[in-house]
Amino acid sequence: MTRQLILIEGLPGSGKSTIAKMVSEILIEQGKKVQLFQEGNLDHPADYEGVAFYSAEEFRSLVDAHEACIHILESRATAHQDGFLIPYRKMKEEFGESFPDHVVQEIFSKDIYELPFEQNVKLITEKWRSFTEGVISAADDSITIFECCFIQNPLTIGLVKTNQSREENVKYVLDLERIVQPLNPLLIYIHQQDLAHTFDKAIQERPKEWSDGFVQYYTNQGWGLAEGYHGVQGTVKVLQARKELETEIYQLLKIDKHWLDNSEYNRPACQEELEKILKG
Repeated sequence: MTRQLILIEGLPGSGKSTIAKMVSEILIEQGKKVQLFQEGNLDHPADYEGVAFYSAEEFRSLVDAHEACIHILESRATAHQDGFLIPYRKMKEEFGESFPDHVVQEIFSKDIYELPFEQNVKLITEKWRSFTEGVISAADDSITIFECCFIQNPLTIGLVKTNQSREENVKYVLDLERIVQPLNPLLIYIHQQDLAHTFDKAIQERPKEWSDGFVQYYTNQGWGLAEGYHGVQGTVKVLQARKELETEIYQLLKIDKHWLDNSEYNRPACQEELEKILKG
């Protein structure tokens, strides 16, 4: 059966971006057609990045409250079932100062990853289903590579943000697995043995704004808040809990999967192992 989807997962700083690019390069060298979608891609076909959801009533109130942005809002919002999807980050890039920051911030409050858990699950699973059906109907022989949206994003909202039960978090990912099974997916999970070191490395390499926001997100809500965790050490504890749950989910998944140890950040060794995995 033709492989049409490859999923790259792992904790922050584990090397997901690097590995995803390596997978893409290896497949291209093999003569394959590849589409790579990395974290933060505003045009992601199976997930939402910088997109809000408003009910029809909420959208009308938003438009009425911001008359100067009526054309922008009405021309870029997309009708979706009983409401509207608003790609506010793409709109900000397109319209700049004509789409004021305070309006963007207001819309962010309805970002799909700021919605209640049940509503998020509904919208995200619908998006994955639409993606899978689109790939099948296109009858294309290209391979799509996704970085970190298959396990990371569900657990980010389910565990880190809203502290759902283990059962709800597991079900979320397993439901996505069932949806993508027709694409014969391959999961490559990037393992790091020392999470504290991995996170510290990420802090050192990335802007302070990223680390401050990450620590706040992981400790001021959801599981971290419930456990009373604070600061970098508390964030590492939440990451450890997330890793435990991701490991359990990995073991439950029935799709093709490989556990790739990148603790040493040894690029040649990873390249060699990936070539073996992808050759198989």
